[in-house]
Amino acid sequence: MERSLHVPELTADGGFGLRPWRLSDIHLVREASEDDYIPLTTTVPSPWSEAAAVAFVERQWGRASTGAGYPFVIVDADGRPVGNVGLWLKDLAQGRASLGYWVVGSARGRGAAAFAVRAVAGWALRDLGIPRLELYVEPWNTASVRTAERAGFQREGLLRGWQAVGTERRDMFMYALLSGDL
Repeated sequence: MERSLHVPELTADGGFGLRPWRLSDIHLVREASEDDYIPLTTTVPSPWSEAAAVAFVERQWGRASTGAGYPFVIVDADGRPVGNVGLWLKDLAQGRASLGYWVVGSARGRGAAAFAVRAVAGWALRDLGIPRLELYVEPWNTASVRTAERAGFQREGLLRGWQAVGTERRDMFMYALLSGDL
């Protein structure tokens, strides 16, 4: 895909919203970089530095400007950034896209990820007309499994050795949501 994408602002249930990344979000990147797991499965820098955080935010802008996908910041009712949802389009020619998400530790337990994923998925299926959305979750990650299921995704199977996490290949559950599921 070679066209620039506009990352819109979306409203999610539970008082959450989604918006494009801003340079003022580097404190969110800092908290995410201190998490034991987020940097292993994302491009969040660890260790944190202001320069690395700025580069991370600029990478999110680049993903939209090159057409790779829609990176969203999840914000709470007070406008405080609490996490990220990415809608990635590399398999769009095959009629599918994937989602990834994370929420920082200080904001977990309020349903932010599920509300945000549901909002982005609904927008992608209805407004963008993407027929199939996929996401991948490690089997041990029960919080992420709950998030996927609360957002309406259905587990389709186990992909053995599917993804590198740190220095290991790990199994992943594959979840999907189809446009007809709404």
